[in-house]
Amino acid sequence: MKYIKATTILPEELLVEIQKYVQGETIYIPKQKCTYEKWGSLSGGRKKIDERNASIRDGFTSGKSICQLAQEYFLSTETIKKIVYSRK
Repeated sequence: MKYIKATTILPEELLVEIQKYVQGETIYIPKQKCTYEKWGSLSGGRKKIDERNASIRDGFTSGKSICQLAQEYFLSTETIKKIVYSRK
């Protein structure tokens, strides 16, 4: 995240209004929800995890035990349970 000087991008009226609430502090202004990207959607990380989880569910459905899946995927048994018992 980079910092931008408010006086270079905000209109004077808006800057005066913001200064009523905060002065000389760093504030974070989040993106609008409509422009927000979910975690991993740009890097492909989310897709890989979704594929892994589908593979875990398939293994469970095929008869592999929770312990076997945990060892195979290097995850805790609790994490495997969350994956196989979720409603996806």
